[in-house]
Amino acid sequence: MDRLSTLIKHFNLHAATYHKGGFCGVADIAEGNYGHVHLLRSGHLGFRDAQGQLIELTEPSLVLLIRPLEHQLTATEADEAELVCATLNFEGGANNPLTLALPAYIIKPLRELPALHGSLDWLFEEAFGEECGREVVLNRLFELMVIQLLRHLIASRSIASGMMAGLANPRLSRALTGIHNEPQRNWTVADLAGIATMSRASFAAHFRQTVGVTPADYLTNWRISLTQKRLREGRPIALIADEVGYESPSALARTFRRKVGVSPSEWMQRKTL
Repeated sequence: MDRLSTLIKHFNLHAATYHKGGFCGVADIAEGNYGHVHLLRSGHLGFRDAQGQLIELTEPSLVLLIRPLEHQLTATEADEAELVCATLNFEGGANNPLTLALPAYIIKPLRELPALHGSLDWLFEEAFGEECGREVVLNRLFELMVIQLLRHLIASRSIASGMMAGLANPRLSRALTGIHNEPQRNWTVADLAGIATMSRASFAAHFRQTVGVTPADYLTNWRISLTQKRLREGRPIALIADEVGYESPSALARTFRRKVGVSPSEWMQRKTL
């Protein structure tokens, strides 16, 4: 059972490296349209979040802001900070199920991420080297690093609630992966409980406690997220309805309005303004 591939396939990540080398001064990064990742290779760095909380980084560290978030980086000349930074852009928009399942930002010393050491060593080698094609290689390595971090978060059960917590649960993950892989299927709670090898009542209670919503609501939310992604891609609502498990475009449109607050066409108009 692959808990991540379908998520990454639907909401694929694209990284774009924009800084590599020494950093000194103050960088105010606006919310914008992208997430960010900052890798502190050496030296000291200050990170200030949107609420003004300051975190001092005194060893090689990862700073991941998976969604657009205003923040500030600071370093003095004496800090001798060396950074590699990239923007992160997800297909399906910045607020997709994968990004919404993660904290606003994650800060980890690199020594706590042994599974990432191979790709991080390669990334730093490329960033501070002179090989041709390094920009393309760096972008791919940033994308790989984020996937490896997601693996780490699931394996270590680092997130206590939401989809990532469900994926970290051996039983619930089977049901979640089933929904992700087959959104068009007419899932019932009994079906999902069977996949999870749990009783219906126990599964429903455990799912809601861990993931934060009922199985039915999760299924609906997943279908609407896929609908939004496919609308962005220019697919007609008539085709999308069948792909995400609705008997007609009007049935999908009613559910879309109930969940999002506007019709699919109105939602698309707002996205193009």
